[in-house]
Amino acid sequence: MVEELVAAGAVVVSCGAVYAMAAARVIKQYERGVVFRLGRLRSAIRPPGFTMIAPGFDRLRKVNMQIVTMPVPAQEGITRDNVTVRVDAVVYFKVVDPADAIIQVEDYRFAVSQMAQTSLRSIIGKSDLDDLLSNREKLNQGLELMIDSPAVGWGVHIDRVEIKDVSLPETMKRSMARQAEADRERRARVINADAELQASKKLAEAAAQMSESPSALQLRLLQTVMAVAAEKNSTLVLPIPVELLRFLERSPEPAHPDGPPPPPEHQAASLPVGEASTGAPGLVETPERSEPVEPPEPVEPSEPVEASEKRPRREPRAEASPGAMTGRG
Repeated sequence: MVEELVAAGAVVVSCGAVYAMAAARVIKQYERGVVFRLGRLRSAIRPPGFTMIAPGFDRLRKVNMQIVTMPVPAQEGITRDNVTVRVDAVVYFKVVDPADAIIQVEDYRFAVSQMAQTSLRSIIGKSDLDDLLSNREKLNQGLELMIDSPAVGWGVHIDRVEIKDVSLPETMKRSMARQAEADRERRARVINADAELQASKKLAEAAAQMSESPSALQLRLLQTVMAVAAEKNSTLVLPIPVELLRFLERSPEPAHPDGPPPPPEHQAASLPVGEASTGAPGLVETPERSEPVEPPEPVEPSEPVEASEKRPRREPRAEASPGAMTGRG
């Protein structure tokens, strides 16, 4: 009898241990437990720690309360200014009501993902390209509101939405690069022009100051020569004074082609050797030089005239109109 009681007690203890093991549940700190008894939701949400359920009657579902980081696949769309872009984003959300997250939606993760993709396409169509590139904070807030509105009924709170990357076509990238380069070049030219203007003003002030004291200009010239000579080179630069250049500018200019003709000596000097102008009588030209000489004195017909050793005798030439040229004798 005693043995039977001991055996029955052992069986009861074993069944109790099995029942306790089947009913025991452990909920982690970042989780909450939702219990369904015979298909109906129990109003009490099980807190973290050790809890018991009725095996066979209750079913416990654990809901993660941590913030979930969900990447949104890249969505391709056309912006308001007709530019095709691909945009991807990241959604940060968490469950605030475990019961609604289980009852109101079949899979809250999948629902949030689809809602994020739809909202991202809508944001792309409503925005310009400049907004996507430079005004992302405003777009992130608008995207967060669009996703959070339906997610509130699912017991999910959208904590943050970030647009991660915006992919542009290659042609658009090249156009933007050219635009940026042109803008940089424009600013560089403006800066250079401003620097030249300031430098010219300072140089004008320095020139006015030096004009009052000529010795300052001489000292500045000597300093320049010393600076050039300090480089240990064999070339010495000596600047030419501006006064000398001004003196050369005031030199007489050559006669205008339509002006009076040059003197006779210049005309004779410009003729080739052995030729002379008949328009200037009294000119005799030799191979060595061409200069005006006095006409020879008349001689008696009976006396022969000997030819000069230095100048060859010339045949008598016929008279020609002034300015005409004669050939060689």
